[in-house]
Amino acid sequence: ALGRGLEVAAAGFALPMFLSCRQQSVTNPSGKKAAPKPNGPAPGPNDQIGVGFIGCGRRNGQLYIGKGGQKRPPRDVRIVGVADLNIRRAHQWAARHHCSAYQDYRELLDRKELDVVIYATPEHWHYLPCIHACQAGKDVYGEQPLSHTIREGRVMADAVRKYNRVFQVGEQQRSHPETRKAVELILNGRIGKVHTVIGYNYPSPYECDFPAQPIPDGLDWDRWCGPNEVVPYNTDLYLSRVPYARELYRPQPAEKYAVGPGWMSFRPYSGGELANWGCHGLSMVQWALQMDNSGPVEIWVEPPEKLQKVVYENPENRDRGDTISSRPIINYRFPNDMVLELSGTDSRLGGGGTFIGDKGKITIFRGGYECDPEGLDEDPLPADAKRVYRSDNHMGNFFACVRQRKVPIMNVENAHRVATLCHLGNIARWLGRSLKWDPQKEVFPGDDEANTYLDCPKRKGYELPEKV
Repeated sequence: ALGRGLEVAAAGFALPMFLSCRQQSVTNPSGKKAAPKPNGPAPGPNDQIGVGFIGCGRRNGQLYIGKGGQKRPPRDVRIVGVADLNIRRAHQWAARHHCSAYQDYRELLDRKELDVVIYATPEHWHYLPCIHACQAGKDVYGEQPLSHTIREGRVMADAVRKYNRVFQVGEQQRSHPETRKAVELILNGRIGKVHTVIGYNYPSPYECDFPAQPIPDGLDWDRWCGPNEVVPYNTDLYLSRVPYARELYRPQPAEKYAVGPGWMSFRPYSGGELANWGCHGLSMVQWALQMDNSGPVEIWVEPPEKLQKVVYENPENRDRGDTISSRPIINYRFPNDMVLELSGTDSRLGGGGTFIGDKGKITIFRGGYECDPEGLDEDPLPADAKRVYRSDNHMGNFFACVRQRKVPIMNVENAHRVATLCHLGNIARWLGRSLKWDPQKEVFPGDDEANTYLDCPKRKGYELPEKV
């Protein structure tokens, strides 16, 4: 369905307390609701933010319902409804949260008491819920990567701006105090001028041609395929990741599961790990290099050869696909001649990268950083130091900005630029050659072949609107 996995409730965390946010205001103040007093009476329905979920799977479960579904959301937020192409799963969520269930998310968007939608869907199903929610006057929290193609991302950004919506993308590392500190150290010259960044060697997506299985009752599989050609249903495609028993793929007693590929590894549903994990690590690169409104000017691969085609026809783990699809190595050159090289093998780099300057190195990883030489971070930054947007709670930052009509930390333009970096890497691998890129016009100048990869073909009824 429009979620990541079959689980109805997955381990995760409840929606956080609201925090303050900074940056410029969203121009349209309509719908602003007063925040409740901390010790006052419970807010009534008119003072609550009405939330709807699109996709009742693993990731949305982590975002909201909490471990085991026992934690309650903040009292000034209430769930209005949920939507999932697997209507049975939507009904299970609706029963738990005492709200309405829909198979078509557009019916959910028609609810007048709905203020915010949170979607966690396969990547090929990001652009339409975002655009339709903006057109319906709803604020949006969307999972990363922002889009499945560069053109989709630009149209999504246009919709957010046209309808003056608050839009946050789920790149939670921007709301971590340690990674923020590392970025500020880099911006303020603690390692000197940065000339190279080593990022993780993320695999690109591969192909699947699984045999047909019976479609589960209540699942609209035709619509799940969305803009893509309808293929036979198979659980190993429907799930985001597939766990396999160790007896099949991991005989070592210490390992309980091997993780098989689901839609997150396959074209045309995903950009592979380069998009899924790359959006986290490359977000740190964009942030620290102050490239949130720009991007690289050249992309090339080493060796200069096309990515070898990998097809999964039967269930197996990800080793074969990830190994082959992480070759060749992707390189980016930015306007200041700084080079980003995705050659790292340390898995921690998947959440950041190693920034190399003429005075030292800082490695950012998920939730922390390391300095070389040690002690680069000991002296506090001066009062006039460069600072970045402060947020210590990602979902909290979003809801505070919904109330205050502010722009959140991982806004739509930031997210579009990070996703574009991922898409550019995949395109360079698919073509196997050097590419010039215009980050302002968002085209490959004079390269008709490369420009065909800016978007992908879409079935009738799922077209990307030329204007929003």
